[in-house]
Amino acid sequence: MTNRLADSASAYLRSAAHQPIHWYPWGDDAFAAAAAGNRPVLLDIGAVWCHWCHVMDGESYENAELAAFLNTHFTCIKVDRDERPDVDARYQRAVQAFTGQGGWPLTAFLTPTGQVFYGGTYFPPDGKYGRPGFRTVLEQVLKVFREQRDRVEQQAETIRRLLGPHLDESAPGEPGPALLAEATREIALRHDPTNGGFGGQPKFPHPGVVSFLLTQAGETGEAQPGEIALHTLAAMARGGIHDHLGGGFHRYSVDAQWIVPHFEKMAYDNAELLKAYLDGYAVSGEPLFRRVAEGIVRWVREVLADPAGGYGASQDADVGLEDDGDYFTWTRAEAEAAIGDAEAFEVAAAYWDIGTAGEMQHDPARNVLHTPAPLERIATRLGLTLPEAERRLAVARARMLTARAGRPAPFIDRTRYTAWNGMLAGALLRAGVVLDDAWSRDHALRTLDRLRQEQPDPAALRHAPGGVGGLLDDQVQVAQALLDATEATGDPRWLAWAADLMERTWQDYRDPERSGLWDQAPGQGRLGLLPERVKPIQDTPTPSPNGTAALVLGRLHAHTQAPVWAERQQALVAAFAGSAPGLGIFGAAYLTALDWAVRPVTHVVIVEGEAPGDAERARQLHQLAARAFLPRRVLTWVRPGAGAALPPAVQAMLAAGTGTRAFLCRGATCQAPAHDPAAWAAALGLPDAGDAA
Repeated sequence: MTNRLADSASAYLRSAAHQPIHWYPWGDDAFAAAAAGNRPVLLDIGAVWCHWCHVMDGESYENAELAAFLNTHFTCIKVDRDERPDVDARYQRAVQAFTGQGGWPLTAFLTPTGQVFYGGTYFPPDGKYGRPGFRTVLEQVLKVFREQRDRVEQQAETIRRLLGPHLDESAPGEPGPALLAEATREIALRHDPTNGGFGGQPKFPHPGVVSFLLTQAGETGEAQPGEIALHTLAAMARGGIHDHLGGGFHRYSVDAQWIVPHFEKMAYDNAELLKAYLDGYAVSGEPLFRRVAEGIVRWVREVLADPAGGYGASQDADVGLEDDGDYFTWTRAEAEAAIGDAEAFEVAAAYWDIGTAGEMQHDPARNVLHTPAPLERIATRLGLTLPEAERRLAVARARMLTARAGRPAPFIDRTRYTAWNGMLAGALLRAGVVLDDAWSRDHALRTLDRLRQEQPDPAALRHAPGGVGGLLDDQVQVAQALLDATEATGDPRWLAWAADLMERTWQDYRDPERSGLWDQAPGQGRLGLLPERVKPIQDTPTPSPNGTAALVLGRLHAHTQAPVWAERQQALVAAFAGSAPGLGIFGAAYLTALDWAVRPVTHVVIVEGEAPGDAERARQLHQLAARAFLPRRVLTWVRPGAGAALPPAVQAMLAAGTGTRAFLCRGATCQAPAHDPAAWAAALGLPDAGDAA
């Protein structure tokens, strides 16, 4: 027997198709049924990668007795938060408005018109973890709904009023560098000086904050922001949140030391982490950061990438209810058997801290691989040379990966969500030049080509093939990636598409009264809370679409010199400047856009000549420029016969020379042109031109 979810596009909804609940997907039919039966609505919002969603499904929604009760007395709606971020955003805020907490699974109780009157997150079947039992909650909700309907309606109206301040996050103010300094100080106060990262436990990566701090260090010359950023990157790379075998990062760590993660891996997290590690490598030259970036690329290529272009959404943590990351963790006996080489096992066990006592609560023998000490120290302790320790570790890694590949593997959601595909494409385009990785570059461009081919209106994107449209996040993340493609290739068609997207975004999403951009275009929904308009500025959990939009507008102005983009950039930044100091670690996207709005842009221009060898020299100069970490960098590649919209100071210098050459200009001040890789590397502050040549 299956329910109404069997034919859903969403993998999460399909996973519930066998449950005895008479689930409805979000839509008219569900609310019509609730109204016809005068029944309360149970709204369950979760995701295919969500551990506690699977737990609640198994404990409650697959329980025949509980299902019979729900089917008799409730109309039940299940929503995939990845597929419908617009629904999730509104109901998360509604539940948070009166409980102070949110997350997944989100369990909300609604009137037949879709208004929230009670809710929470995970409810165990019987009371435990300090939470009431789910059956008890259902009975109480039903009793109040039937016997105190006026109270229910009043509660729903109160929640709706409380919701207002949580929806429009704009706060007008005067943008200026002082806001950046204040925000940097606020972020530094949240830094964990012992373990890296920000705050205590649970601990999330916040990769956008890392890149923002590196920019502030480069701009101001202050050491502390850069030290915090590099410390955080190193700590995450050593921790169990990093998959030391397969590459990539899990979603977050349950402890402050980065050791025990929630094991799901998300496309959007790894996109932002890839950019942060590329930035860290560009700033420091630290080989560890390069290896971590290469590992993220490897995981994307092997797990998420579609050969035709595009990336899946996530890799689950578990394969069953009793499982908690068992695919990724090891007992000492399992690791020893997989490696099958005593010398290699000795190094691996010391380096990855594989002991008889592990870190997993559900099975204390299971170890999360992490590296408390560098391999150099392990080699010294074992009386080995570093090359020999590296050789043995490589043997161990390869054999453990082979053994892991034979285990039951967590589910991979192949859905190609547009915003996340834009984020990964942009990150991989940067990796293509920084790491000199042709696959990253070519696949990212193939992904953008496929996105355009599949969109009925390329200026008004859909969230997934055949999915809902009108979501701000999709518009701005793809536009950002198109500017990355412009800088990676010098092809003007990407720039033109980005301009079309942002023109449509400004028309469809802007609040003409208070400025700022709504999260959805008008007319996208009329059910429940969907008509309520949200204007987000916090990064939760992906970069703020308003912050991203402001950054894209600034980059568009730098590439085109068209005043309209600068005007819109300034209006958008000003709409949220009043909230800038308080955003802290949740404001990286906006703070980055603010930085672009109040400080001069760095124009890096590669001019390719027409003589033999000029094209290869231009490629070398371009790759060096892409490797360098320069605040607010705009990279323009001018090919023979092509023009470019450049500031007057740059145009004047271009007119004065010939052949392949490179220019570095900050605001209206330009350095003398460089003609060869060595001189260009020196101008960029790079140690040498070796990697590019």
